[in-house]
Amino acid sequence: MITAKPGKTPIQVLHEYGMKTKNIPVYECERSDVQIHVPTFTFRVTVGDITCTGEGTSKKLAKHRAAEAAINILKANASICFAVPDPLMPDPSKQPKNQLNPIGSLQELAIHHGWRLPEYTLSQEGGPAHKREYTTICRLESFMETGKGASKKQAKRNAAEKFLAKFSNISPENHISLTNVVGHSLGCTWHSLRNSPGEKINLLKRSLLSIPNTDYIQLLSEIAKEQGFNVTYLDIDELSANGQYQCLAELSTSPITVCHGSGISCGNAQSDAAHNALQYLKIIAERK
Repeated sequence: MITAKPGKTPIQVLHEYGMKTKNIPVYECERSDVQIHVPTFTFRVTVGDITCTGEGTSKKLAKHRAAEAAINILKANASICFAVPDPLMPDPSKQPKNQLNPIGSLQELAIHHGWRLPEYTLSQEGGPAHKREYTTICRLESFMETGKGASKKQAKRNAAEKFLAKFSNISPENHISLTNVVGHSLGCTWHSLRNSPGEKINLLKRSLLSIPNTDYIQLLSEIAKEQGFNVTYLDIDELSANGQYQCLAELSTSPITVCHGSGISCGNAQSDAAHNALQYLKIIAERK
């Protein structure tokens, strides 16, 4: 009589059976198809004379499916009595799509194509204690994307999802250069800035950046949206030598630009960093 509580997984149930019958289950990965949004894994489990396979959107789910298939065969054997609730595993088609792991999918994709692994950096943390917001930068080769969320994990997931969205048309069988996928830059270049017909960047060329009460953060945000790059602010924990708050403004241009700012508050430091970034863009855009 093999019994199992309702909360136990197929892997746990099969392992208990193996322990009692001295036939420890052995799992092997048969196939790993790293699709963009729906990766597929196939695992084979052998327990005694029984061999079964299972497929799932993660290695763990595929192993559970294989174990469940083996348990179903064992339950059909009249000489073995299983007290196991049915079904052991939920139908994956009924699971919400957000249970898929974009962080793992992006890493598998990078490994499959021979790219360097993604790197994640927490760049910003803000908001009240009951409603925090985190911003994470994901770098893959020489490119980057940012993600925001109510937790550090969610911010990482969102950044990974942005990269995966760019790779939605890649065939997993082809090993290709990342540059061929996303182009030479995810942001704008100095050449495109100098030749841009955009209203905001041309207004910057004609503007004085010393007018009082100018909202530099808003102005930089408008130019970033027009020119296709992201702006991320990183508050520095340490005060400057003269006791002021410090901040870095990172622009996802090509090459990436980082400008420093300081002020009597975090907000003033961010505004100063945005002001310095605007000055830099103005110099670059005006250069012939």
